Amino acid sequence: MTANLKNFTLAEFACKCGCDSDGSEMQDSILQAVQNFRTALGFPFPITSGYRCPNHPIEARKSTPGAHSRGLAVDIGVNRERALELLKMALNDGRIKGVGINQKGNARFIHLDTDDRTAIWSY
Repeated sequence: MTANLKNFTLAEFACKCGCDSDGSEMQDSILQAVQNFRTALGFPFPITSGYRCPNHPIEARKSTPGAHSRGLAVDIGVNRERALELLKMALNDGRIKGVGINQKGNARFIHLDTDDRTAIWSY
C-alpha cells in the first residue's frame, strides 16, 4: 500500500463478516481518493463498507463478485449536505467510475469505486 492515509486506518476498510481481513486487500486508487476527499471536505466520515471477502453475505449472494471484493470500492456514511458535497467531488474526480447513492432510511451512504466501468445508480 502506498496510499497516504492520514485520517483512516486500514482496519476501517476491512471486511466486516468476521473473516481475517485487515483492510490490506484495498487498492491504492480508492484509498487515495477517499483520503483526498476527506482532506478537501474537512469533515470526518465513516467507512461503512470497504473490502468484502467472498463469504461476506452481500458478496455471497452475487453471481459475479463486485468491486468491493476486489478492493476497489467503499461505502461512506454521509447524508444531507455532506452527501451532496462528497458526491460533487467524486463526480469530478477522474479516478471514480462507479457511484451508488442511498439517501433513504437509516443507513444512508454513498458508494464510490474505481472499477473499470462507468456507472451511477441509486439503491
